[in-house]
Amino acid sequence: MGEPTTFWERLKKGLARTRDGVLGPLQSSREKVGAEFLNRLEEVLLRADVGPEDAESVVRTVQAALPPEGASWDAVQSALERALADALRQAERPVTFHGPRPSVLVFVGVNGSGKTTTVAKVARCLSADGLRPLLVAADTFRAAAIDQLVSLAHEVGVEVLAHQPGADPGAVVHDALEHARTAGYDAVLIDTAGRLQTKRPLMEELGKVRRVVERLLGRPPDERILVVDATVGQNAISQAALFHEAMGLTGLVITKLDGTARGGAVIPITRALQLPILWLGVGEGLDELEPFRTTEFVRALVRG
Repeated sequence: MGEPTTFWERLKKGLARTRDGVLGPLQSSREKVGAEFLNRLEEVLLRADVGPEDAESVVRTVQAALPPEGASWDAVQSALERALADALRQAERPVTFHGPRPSVLVFVGVNGSGKTTTVAKVARCLSADGLRPLLVAADTFRAAAIDQLVSLAHEVGVEVLAHQPGADPGAVVHDALEHARTAGYDAVLIDTAGRLQTKRPLMEELGKVRRVVERLLGRPPDERILVVDATVGQNAISQAALFHEAMGLTGLVITKLDGTARGGAVIPITRALQLPILWLGVGEGLDELEPFRTTEFVRALVRG
Protein backbone atom coordinates (compact mmCIF):
# COMPACT_ATOMS: atom_id res chain seq x y z
CA MET A 1 0.00 0.00 0.00
CA GLY A 2 1.12 3.53 -0.70
CA GLU A 3 1.29 6.40 1.73
CA PRO A 4 -2.07 7.75 2.96
CA THR A 5 -3.20 10.66 0.82
CA THR A 6 -6.19 12.21 2.62
CA PHE A 7 -6.26 13.80 6.05
CA TRP A 8 -8.52 11.12 7.51
CA GLU A 9 -6.33 8.35 6.10
CA ARG A 10 -3.32 10.01 7.72
CA LEU A 11 -5.26 10.34 10.97
CA LYS A 12 -6.10 6.63 10.92
CA LYS A 13 -2.43 5.82 10.48
CA GLY A 14 -1.46 8.32 13.16
CA LEU A 15 -3.89 6.86 15.69
CA ALA A 16 -2.58 3.31 15.18
CA ARG A 17 -0.72 3.30 18.51
CA THR A 18 -3.82 4.40 20.41
CA ARG A 19 -6.03 2.00 18.46
CA ASP A 20 -3.71 -0.95 19.02
CA GLY A 21 -3.50 -0.11 22.70
CA VAL A 22 -7.28 -0.04 23.07
CA LEU A 23 -8.37 -2.88 20.81
CA GLY A 24 -5.34 -5.17 20.71
CA PRO A 25 -5.66 -6.46 24.29
CA LEU A 26 -9.39 -7.09 23.79
CA GLN A 27 -9.37 -9.30 20.75
CA SER A 28 -8.54 -12.52 22.58
CA SER A 29 -11.61 -12.13 24.83
CA ARG A 30 -14.01 -10.60 22.34
CA GLU A 31 -16.39 -13.58 22.17
CA LYS A 32 -17.45 -13.28 25.80
CA VAL A 33 -18.67 -9.88 26.89
CA GLY A 34 -18.57 -10.62 30.58
CA ALA A 35 -16.97 -9.00 33.61
CA GLU A 36 -13.45 -9.90 32.49
CA PHE A 37 -13.93 -8.32 29.08
CA LEU A 38 -15.43 -5.16 30.54
CA ASN A 39 -12.66 -4.84 33.13
CA ARG A 40 -10.07 -5.16 30.38
CA LEU A 41 -11.90 -2.59 28.27
CA GLU A 42 -11.86 -0.09 31.13
CA GLU A 43 -8.17 -0.82 31.77
CA VAL A 44 -7.10 -0.19 28.18
CA LEU A 45 -9.22 2.96 27.95
CA LEU A 46 -7.43 4.30 30.98
CA ARG A 47 -4.11 3.41 29.38
CA ALA A 48 -5.14 5.46 26.33
CA ASP A 49 -5.68 8.41 28.74
CA VAL A 50 -9.47 8.46 28.41
CA GLY A 51 -9.77 9.17 32.14
CA PRO A 52 -11.62 7.29 34.92
CA GLU A 53 -15.02 8.96 34.64
CA ASP A 54 -15.21 8.72 30.86
CA ALA A 55 -13.79 5.19 30.79
CA GLU A 56 -16.49 4.03 33.21
CA SER A 57 -19.20 5.72 31.15
CA VAL A 58 -17.96 4.14 27.91
CA VAL A 59 -17.84 0.69 29.52
CA ARG A 60 -21.42 1.04 30.79
CA THR A 61 -22.63 2.04 27.33
CA VAL A 62 -20.82 -0.88 25.67
CA GLN A 63 -22.16 -3.30 28.28
CA ALA A 64 -25.73 -2.16 27.64
CA ALA A 65 -25.32 -2.58 23.88
CA LEU A 66 -23.90 -6.11 23.82
CA PRO A 67 -25.45 -9.46 24.82
CA PRO A 68 -23.71 -11.11 27.79
CA GLU A 69 -23.43 -14.46 25.99
CA GLY A 70 -21.03 -13.06 23.41
CA ALA A 71 -20.84 -10.85 20.34
CA SER A 72 -19.04 -10.62 17.03
CA TRP A 73 -15.95 -8.45 16.84
CA ASP A 74 -17.81 -6.13 14.48
CA ALA A 75 -20.57 -5.71 17.08
CA VAL A 76 -17.96 -4.91 19.75
CA GLN A 77 -16.36 -2.28 17.53
CA SER A 78 -19.76 -0.77 16.67
CA ALA A 79 -20.74 -0.57 20.33
CA LEU A 80 -17.42 1.06 21.20
CA GLU A 81 -17.81 3.54 18.35
CA ARG A 82 -21.26 4.56 19.57
CA ALA A 83 -20.05 4.90 23.16
CA LEU A 84 -17.08 7.08 22.21
CA ALA A 85 -19.21 9.19 19.88
CA ASP A 86 -21.69 9.71 22.72
CA ALA A 87 -18.83 10.89 24.96
CA LEU A 88 -17.87 13.42 22.28
CA ARG A 89 -21.38 14.40 21.25
CA GLN A 90 -20.95 18.06 22.23
CA ALA A 91 -17.37 18.43 20.97
CA GLU A 92 -18.14 19.24 17.33
CA ARG A 93 -18.69 22.85 16.33
CA PRO A 94 -17.64 24.67 13.18
CA VAL A 95 -15.89 28.02 13.35
CA THR A 96 -18.38 30.66 12.34
CA PHE A 97 -17.60 34.12 11.06
CA HIS A 98 -20.26 36.52 12.20
CA GLY A 99 -20.55 40.21 12.73
CA PRO A 100 -18.50 42.90 11.03
CA ARG A 101 -15.19 41.96 9.49
CA PRO A 102 -12.52 41.28 10.36
CA SER A 103 -13.21 38.26 12.53
CA VAL A 104 -10.47 37.83 15.13
CA LEU A 105 -9.06 34.45 16.15
CA VAL A 106 -6.53 34.42 19.01
CA PHE A 107 -4.41 31.27 19.41
CA VAL A 108 -2.91 30.44 22.81
CA GLY A 109 -0.99 27.47 24.17
CA VAL A 110 2.34 26.45 25.63
CA ASN A 111 5.50 26.59 23.59
CA GLY A 112 5.96 23.35 21.67
CA SER A 113 2.25 22.63 21.25
CA GLY A 114 2.36 23.38 17.53
CA LYS A 115 0.59 26.71 17.94
CA THR A 116 2.46 28.76 15.34
CA THR A 117 2.22 26.03 12.72
CA THR A 118 -1.48 25.66 13.52
CA VAL A 119 -2.06 29.38 12.88
CA ALA A 120 -0.57 28.98 9.40
CA LYS A 121 -2.62 25.82 8.76
CA VAL A 122 -5.84 27.62 9.71
CA ALA A 123 -4.87 30.49 7.40
CA ARG A 124 -4.46 27.98 4.60
CA CYS A 125 -7.93 26.54 5.30
CA LEU A 126 -9.52 29.98 5.32
CA SER A 127 -7.78 30.95 2.08
CA ALA A 128 -9.05 27.76 0.47
CA ASP A 129 -12.57 28.82 1.48
CA GLY A 130 -12.13 32.15 -0.30
CA LEU A 131 -11.42 34.23 2.82
CA ARG A 132 -8.53 36.67 3.18
CA PRO A 133 -6.62 36.14 6.45
CA LEU A 134 -3.95 38.29 8.05
CA LEU A 135 -1.44 36.62 10.39
CA VAL A 136 -0.16 38.51 13.42
CA ALA A 137 3.15 37.70 15.13
CA ALA A 138 2.24 38.67 18.72
CA ASP A 139 4.73 36.21 20.27
CA THR A 140 7.32 38.96 20.40
CA PHE A 141 9.34 37.33 23.19
CA ARG A 142 10.91 34.82 20.81
CA ALA A 143 12.57 35.99 17.61
CA ALA A 144 12.34 32.43 16.34
CA ALA A 145 8.55 32.48 16.65
CA ILE A 146 8.33 35.66 14.58
CA ASP A 147 10.67 34.23 11.93
CA GLN A 148 8.71 30.99 11.84
CA LEU A 149 5.36 32.71 11.33
CA VAL A 150 6.78 34.99 8.63
CA SER A 151 8.23 31.97 6.83
CA LEU A 152 4.98 29.99 7.10
CA ALA A 153 2.92 32.96 5.90
CA HIS A 154 5.11 33.18 2.82
CA GLU A 155 4.65 29.45 2.21
CA VAL A 156 0.88 29.70 2.56
CA GLY A 157 0.74 32.86 0.46
CA VAL A 158 -0.83 35.21 3.02
CA GLU A 159 0.27 38.47 4.61
CA VAL A 160 1.77 38.64 8.08
CA LEU A 161 2.22 41.67 10.31
CA ALA A 162 5.21 41.56 12.65
CA HIS A 163 7.25 43.98 14.76
CA GLN A 164 10.76 43.57 16.08
CA PRO A 165 11.48 41.01 18.85
CA GLY A 166 10.68 42.45 22.26
CA ALA A 167 7.94 44.74 20.98
CA ASP A 168 4.74 45.18 22.97
CA PRO A 169 2.31 42.43 21.84
CA GLY A 170 -0.62 44.77 22.41
CA ALA A 171 0.90 47.30 20.03
CA VAL A 172 1.39 44.61 17.38
CA VAL A 173 -2.25 43.56 17.67
CA HIS A 174 -3.41 47.18 17.57
CA ASP A 175 -1.51 47.86 14.35
CA ALA A 176 -2.71 44.60 12.82
CA LEU A 177 -6.38 45.34 13.49
CA GLU A 178 -6.10 48.86 12.11
CA HIS A 179 -4.43 47.50 8.98
CA ALA A 180 -6.97 44.68 8.62
CA ARG A 181 -9.91 47.08 8.79
CA THR A 182 -8.35 49.46 6.29
CA ALA A 183 -7.27 46.76 3.84
CA GLY A 184 -10.48 44.73 4.05
CA TYR A 185 -9.24 41.47 5.54
CA ASP A 186 -11.82 38.85 6.47
CA ALA A 187 -9.97 37.37 9.44
CA VAL A 188 -7.08 38.24 11.75
CA LEU A 189 -5.20 35.24 13.20
CA ILE A 190 -3.09 36.18 16.23
CA ASP A 191 -0.19 33.99 17.35
CA THR A 192 0.61 34.63 21.04
CA ALA A 193 3.40 33.71 23.44
CA GLY A 194 3.31 30.50 25.45
CA ARG A 195 5.93 30.72 28.18
CA LEU A 196 4.11 28.92 30.98
CA GLN A 197 7.20 28.90 33.17
CA THR A 198 6.50 32.59 33.85
CA LYS A 199 2.75 32.24 34.22
CA ARG A 200 1.55 35.53 35.61
CA PRO A 201 3.36 37.90 33.20
CA LEU A 202 2.25 35.75 30.26
CA MET A 203 -1.37 35.70 31.36
CA GLU A 204 -1.29 39.47 31.87
CA GLU A 205 0.01 39.89 28.30
CA LEU A 206 -2.78 37.66 26.95
CA GLY A 207 -5.36 39.65 28.87
CA LYS A 208 -3.92 42.81 27.37
CA VAL A 209 -4.26 41.37 23.85
CA ARG A 210 -7.92 40.65 24.52
CA ARG A 211 -8.51 44.18 25.83
CA VAL A 212 -6.89 45.73 22.75
CA VAL A 213 -9.29 43.79 20.51
CA GLU A 214 -12.27 44.81 22.65
CA ARG A 215 -11.25 48.46 22.62
CA LEU A 216 -10.79 48.63 18.84
CA LEU A 217 -13.64 46.39 17.68
CA GLY A 218 -16.11 46.80 20.54
CA ARG A 219 -16.22 43.04 21.16
CA PRO A 220 -13.89 40.31 22.42
CA PRO A 221 -11.98 38.17 19.92
CA ASP A 222 -14.49 36.01 18.04
CA GLU A 223 -12.56 32.83 18.87
CA ARG A 224 -10.06 32.30 21.69
CA ILE A 225 -8.48 28.98 20.78
CA LEU A 226 -6.24 26.77 22.90
CA VAL A 227 -3.82 24.61 20.92
CA VAL A 228 -3.29 21.32 22.75
CA ASP A 229 -0.51 18.81 22.12
CA ALA A 230 -2.20 15.37 22.19
CA THR A 231 0.95 13.70 23.51
CA VAL A 232 0.61 15.70 26.74
CA GLY A 233 -2.67 13.92 27.43
CA GLN A 234 -4.78 15.05 30.36
CA ASN A 235 -2.02 17.34 31.64
CA ALA A 236 -3.46 19.79 29.12
CA ILE A 237 -6.45 20.28 31.42
CA SER A 238 -4.39 22.01 34.09
CA GLN A 239 -2.64 24.12 31.45
CA ALA A 240 -5.97 25.19 30.02
CA ALA A 241 -7.23 26.59 33.33
CA LEU A 242 -4.60 29.32 33.21
CA PHE A 243 -5.36 30.28 29.63
CA HIS A 244 -9.09 30.16 30.27
CA GLU A 245 -8.69 32.63 33.13
CA ALA A 246 -6.84 35.08 30.91
CA MET A 247 -8.80 34.75 27.66
CA GLY A 248 -12.12 32.99 28.20
CA LEU A 249 -11.50 30.14 25.77
CA THR A 250 -14.06 29.26 23.10
CA GLY A 251 -12.50 26.22 21.43
CA LEU A 252 -9.63 23.78 21.03
CA VAL A 253 -7.24 22.55 18.38
CA ILE A 254 -5.77 19.12 19.12
CA THR A 255 -2.36 18.68 17.46
CA LYS A 256 0.21 15.90 17.10
CA LEU A 257 -2.34 13.09 16.99
CA ASP A 258 -0.02 11.14 14.74
CA GLY A 259 1.92 8.48 16.63
CA THR A 260 0.53 9.11 20.12
CA ALA A 261 -0.74 6.32 22.36
CA ARG A 262 -2.80 8.89 24.29
CA GLY A 263 -5.36 9.83 21.64
CA GLY A 264 -8.14 8.96 24.07
CA ALA A 265 -7.28 12.09 26.06
CA VAL A 266 -9.32 14.06 23.53
CA ILE A 267 -12.45 12.93 25.42
CA PRO A 268 -11.63 14.09 28.99
CA ILE A 269 -9.96 17.26 27.72
CA THR A 270 -13.00 18.53 25.85
CA ARG A 271 -15.45 17.36 28.52
CA ALA A 272 -13.50 18.83 31.43
CA LEU A 273 -13.11 22.17 29.70
CA GLN A 274 -16.63 22.17 28.22
CA LEU A 275 -15.13 23.38 24.96
CA PRO A 276 -15.63 22.21 21.38
CA ILE A 277 -12.82 20.88 19.22
CA LEU A 278 -12.55 23.14 16.20
CA TRP A 279 -9.71 21.43 14.33
CA LEU A 280 -7.49 18.33 14.48
CA GLY A 281 -3.85 18.25 13.40
CA VAL A 282 -1.74 15.22 12.55
CA GLY A 283 1.65 16.50 11.44
CA GLU A 284 3.78 19.43 10.35
CA GLY A 285 2.46 19.62 6.79
CA LEU A 286 0.33 22.68 6.12
CA ASP A 287 -2.44 20.47 4.71
CA GLU A 288 -2.59 18.32 7.85
CA LEU A 289 -5.44 20.12 9.60
CA GLU A 290 -9.17 19.44 9.35
CA PRO A 291 -12.30 20.58 11.17
CA PHE A 292 -13.16 18.09 13.91
CA ARG A 293 -15.88 15.62 12.97
CA THR A 294 -16.95 13.22 15.69
CA THR A 295 -17.98 10.34 13.46
CA GLU A 296 -14.79 10.33 11.39
CA PHE A 297 -12.57 10.71 14.44
CA VAL A 298 -14.18 7.84 16.32
CA ARG A 299 -14.12 5.61 13.25
CA ALA A 300 -10.41 6.33 12.76
CA LEU A 301 -9.77 5.57 16.44
CA VAL A 302 -11.72 2.30 16.55
CA ARG A 303 -11.51 0.79 13.08
CA GLY A 304 -8.55 2.37 11.36
